[in-house]
Amino acid sequence: MDALLLGIYAFFVWLIFIKFKWLPWNTTSQVIVVIIPVVALTCMILLLNVFAPSSADLRVFKYTVAVVPQVRGRVIEVPVEEGNRPVKKGDVLFRIDPTPYQLDVNALQAQLVNTQAQQRENEESAKGAQGKVAEAKGGIAQASARAAEVTAQLELARKRVAQYRELTATGAGSKFDLEQAETSLQGLQGQLDAARSVEAQSRAAEVQAIAARDSVQQKLGAKVDGEYAQVAQIRAQLETAKWNLDQTTVRSPCDCYVINLALRPGAFVAAFPIAAVMTLVEADGQVVALFYQNELHQVEPGNEAEFALNTLPGRIIKAKVDSVIWAQGAGQMQASGTLPMTGMLAAPPQRFAVKFDIDERDREQFLAAGASGEAAIYTNHLAMLHVIRKVILRVSSNLNYIIPKLH
Repeated sequence: MDALLLGIYAFFVWLIFIKFKWLPWNTTSQVIVVIIPVVALTCMILLLNVFAPSSADLRVFKYTVAVVPQVRGRVIEVPVEEGNRPVKKGDVLFRIDPTPYQLDVNALQAQLVNTQAQQRENEESAKGAQGKVAEAKGGIAQASARAAEVTAQLELARKRVAQYRELTATGAGSKFDLEQAETSLQGLQGQLDAARSVEAQSRAAEVQAIAARDSVQQKLGAKVDGEYAQVAQIRAQLETAKWNLDQTTVRSPCDCYVINLALRPGAFVAAFPIAAVMTLVEADGQVVALFYQNELHQVEPGNEAEFALNTLPGRIIKAKVDSVIWAQGAGQMQASGTLPMTGMLAAPPQRFAVKFDIDERDREQFLAAGASGEAAIYTNHLAMLHVIRKVILRVSSNLNYIIPKLH
């Protein structure tokens, strides 16, 4: 661009001083002709780098995802292909033989049904045991009532025997009546013993019924969310087995493309974090350019920007400034027991990164991870200088068509 402007300026100088000789071509005019472009270009470059800064260090960064299977097994299918072929989120990357995991699911399903049947049987047993406990308590109550009744009759019989003995001793009573009262007393004593025996048997039956009920309750176990613990445990194991079965089909977690694909059917894979079987590169990346610190004081988020990549000669991609990353490694101070040190020589100028947001029209343009290029930012000031920067960027982009090598 500088050469083009100088060429235009030289053409007009030739017209004015040589061709038409409108002004004299002497020492004074020659000095003025030389000073004007030097001052003008210097001012233009200084202003251009402030209000339309550029960077020759632009990079395309993309996150990668190392694919590690969640389960181990033999690979039976790899339907994806390596290269610049897009893989949508949810597409199948590869499949592992699901047979052993399906068998685990089948076994746990049968075990769950069996355990649920046992739990229902135990619930019925618990109801029966509770009924026996209630029956034993009823027997105890009945025997206690009978014993109380007989005890009252026994006390009355004892009083009558005592009365008949007094009457017999004074000759006012009959000996037969005394003997009959004593016989009744003995009969009532026997009834009391029998009632107490029945009560003791009922209490023993209650103890046995309670023990049986507690045994069944122990088999049933506690409940978790309304379900018996044993059933809940097997159900959790079944869900885990189903999850493992589902993980035999490995799907893409993002819109990506596959690189480093050496996996083939028949290979054995395992759930080992450092043993990735393939790598996915995200389809959308981040475009970042590095600028010197004093170039960014006029840059604001939302400023118009353009960049050109070496992989896309002649192509200008429109963007906007997303943000300036006002941080870098030189500003980091880590906790340590030593004092900060400075080098003997001045450190090279540190630069800050500017992140770009690509315009909608260029979103579908493929940007290779690691591609480099040039970028320019157009601030809100001195818009007339933006044209010069745009021309420079386009000339530089078209120069990428030239490949100067002989091998």
